[in-house]
Amino acid sequence: MNKNLLLILFIYPLLTVFVFGQLQAQSSMQDSTDREAASLLEILQKGNYHGSFRGFFMATDNKPELSDYYAIAAGGSLYFNTARFHGFSFSQGGMFNYNISSSDLLAKDSITGAKNRYEIGLFDVENPDNKKELSRVERFALNYNWKNSHLSIGRQFMQSPFINFQDGRMRPTVVSGILFNTSFQNDLRLEGGWIWGISPRSTVRWYDIGKSIGIYPKGLNPDGTGSGYPENLSSAGIGILGVHKTVKNNTQLQFWNQYVDKIFNTSLAQIDQEIPFSNGRKLRFGLQYTFQTAIGDGGNPDADKTYFQKGKQSHIISTQTAFEWRTWQVAIAYTRVGKSGRFLAPREWGREPFYTFMARERIEGSGDSHSFSANLKWQNKARDLQVMLAYGQFYLPDVLNTELSKYAFPSFRQANLDIRYKFKGFLKGLSMQTLVVHKFRTGNVYGLDKYMINKVDMSNYNLILNYNF
Repeated sequence: MNKNLLLILFIYPLLTVFVFGQLQAQSSMQDSTDREAASLLEILQKGNYHGSFRGFFMATDNKPELSDYYAIAAGGSLYFNTARFHGFSFSQGGMFNYNISSSDLLAKDSITGAKNRYEIGLFDVENPDNKKELSRVERFALNYNWKNSHLSIGRQFMQSPFINFQDGRMRPTVVSGILFNTSFQNDLRLEGGWIWGISPRSTVRWYDIGKSIGIYPKGLNPDGTGSGYPENLSSAGIGILGVHKTVKNNTQLQFWNQYVDKIFNTSLAQIDQEIPFSNGRKLRFGLQYTFQTAIGDGGNPDADKTYFQKGKQSHIISTQTAFEWRTWQVAIAYTRVGKSGRFLAPREWGREPFYTFMARERIEGSGDSHSFSANLKWQNKARDLQVMLAYGQFYLPDVLNTELSKYAFPSFRQANLDIRYKFKGFLKGLSMQTLVVHKFRTGNVYGLDKYMINKVDMSNYNLILNYNF
């Protein structure tokens, strides 16, 4: 990395801490559904607001001769929730974002012709040259609460195994639909709904379900040709159901089903068991099984333009063992994608839920793959400082095996260092995260750099400052 980047790495955190420190404000974070109003005036006066500011520096250092990148982004969000009136409330808000400085995110690498992969995600992947018009309405929803049940219709946030925030850039993924959450006395909870629109992370527009698939890199068809599904998929929406059950306090059961109309269906079953010991020690086990199958033609009757190949299936097993003792936690995990087909989950919708997941990479798009990971986490007693080391080995199909390798990604090893700190006193509300990632190539790339740039034998540096009020 050049001297200018090193200077930015030094000056950027100092400037951002100073600016964000001046923005500290007092605001109640109490949900509006806890406040009952008797008139229109009280609906507004008893409402509450909250928001955030974020500064993000990211840089990618590829092997010599290949392109390096950097970007600095800054932005924020503001939301207002009305008080409750006969169970009803209304939420609205949005975000803004700016490209403070960056390398040319439109430029292609002179050797491979590859485009930028990581830094572009801080802004608008559809229009990387847009540096100022980066705003989005993220919350515009009518809510209803009754006893232990909640219903919301409109634009809102959602967390599920395959549709979630994936909040590793400036703004998270947001959905438009009708969602519910209800709890029962026997430790049973149901959630889900119907989604008809998505605004993915790293975008500013809203899309119907079919058009939202293919905004990110599309990869290859099983025959090695470029996938043709972008702009060629049609779907009425996504139906989601999640079932949560607690058994004897220490066992958590989950079942999820995600039905994507006319395209594919994904089911996930998960069990997490915790065994407590004396002196704060805990042993935890987790097991997941995921099954996917195409619906009809998988999105399009033309095999070159479909998303999920007709008649195909995928099976994924993921497991984890973890031990906690006071301020320490160590965990090992394994994920297996079977030989029957690729594991597919639109990256525009969220990160994958497997125990082996590591920031800045995924195994989506692979079949017949094995993943191993281990992580060590420590936090101080005040819980304002956290340090995590993670290491993973990912055995993926050969880059030439396009039947099982959608993105022609070679096998690799990955190491992450993640340090997080929450400030106190005058800077309360401000937090800082440093994430350093390095990927080592282990698979054959046949001497071609196009299989390496922004994928392996590279480092990714991140410095993130968040201020929440």
